[in-house]
Amino acid sequence: MKLSVLDQSPISEGSTGADALRNTLDLARLTDQLGYARYWVAEHHGTPMLACSSPEVMIAAIGSVTQRIRIGSGGVMLPHYSPLKVAETFSILSALFPDRVDLGIGRAPGTDPQTAYALQRDRRQAAPDDFPEQFGELLGYLENRMPAGHPFARLAALPGRPHVPEVWLLGSSEQSAIWATANSLQYCFADFINPEGAPFARGCKMVAVFALCAESNEEAQRIASSARMARALLNQGRLIPVPTIEKAQAFLSANGANADSALRPRRAIVGDPETVKQGLLEVQKLYDAEEVMIVTITHDHNHRRKSYELIAQLTG
Repeated sequence: MKLSVLDQSPISEGSTGADALRNTLDLARLTDQLGYARYWVAEHHGTPMLACSSPEVMIAAIGSVTQRIRIGSGGVMLPHYSPLKVAETFSILSALFPDRVDLGIGRAPGTDPQTAYALQRDRRQAAPDDFPEQFGELLGYLENRMPAGHPFARLAALPGRPHVPEVWLLGSSEQSAIWATANSLQYCFADFINPEGAPFARGCKMVAVFALCAESNEEAQRIASSARMARALLNQGRLIPVPTIEKAQAFLSANGANADSALRPRRAIVGDPETVKQGLLEVQKLYDAEEVMIVTITHDHNHRRKSYELIAQLTG
């Protein structure tokens, strides 16, 4: 099984965003050594739980501390940006790290409506819902196939050529799967957001899933309690740093039924090495995917390191 990493740079209670970013670099070095195929960083804004607001900055930093692993965005939330600016940024990254850079593009805002509005440069009116046009323009720059008469045709002479990123479309809906097929793009489906995607995303090249591995099922479930509490509160609109295991266990004990209800129907593969191996194989088979990308959130960074180490060992 080909395995990769999706890192959301979780901020643990009692630590800072700077700590989370340093943990990202540490985990990137580790997973590079362990043989993971890709290391992607997410884009989220306005949350005390995640420090991943600038994937392009982190990609450059990760590339500088790793040797062979592919590096990229999971993803750049295109509605916030000019297609030309994204094309230029990833062109430069591709020149700095040849044959290693992936550009994963997403349509979602990666935040709440107020923060999305704050990210707008022009606030005189709501941003248009023109993702297909944005995406088409971006591909025109990257693939150097702007129509001859297009007013921006000369801008396809990007600064990092001849190097260009490998483009992926990311999504958790049927519409994103349709766009990926229409544009003959590699597609990564976010099962950790929508575990009901197999009917329309089957055959996607990569599927991203939440997984956490420990020496025993009991220990894995204990560690996972922090992510369970954070997700349950997020679904209620309450944003918090990743809580300690002790706080999370107390919360889940007091709110167990309600918390579990808030988490459904999200999938989480949590357990000992054999449990996680079977879970990953089942998801891979469900989507008929070539690659599985793993996202893991824990309060203790060492638990996250250990999980990726165990998963690398169990899959060879």
